[in-house]
Amino acid sequence: MSNTEALILCLVVVGYFLPATVAGVRRHRNATAILVLNLFLGWTFIGWVGALVWSFTNTPAQPPLNG
Repeated sequence: MSNTEALILCLVVVGYFLPATVAGVRRHRNATAILVLNLFLGWTFIGWVGALVWSFTNTPAQPPLNG
């Protein structure tokens, strides 16, 4: 494998897991579910776009428990 092919492969893998990476960096409360969706359905364009959109959604803050 040449250097160019290795670079292209790395870029494809990084691009494929972009939704899971975004969810992890943003500490999305559903980051694990986004990773699973990305892993199993990311190869379809709709699954990848769905995971990416989901990773950018805002998650409402949990109110503190009064107790």
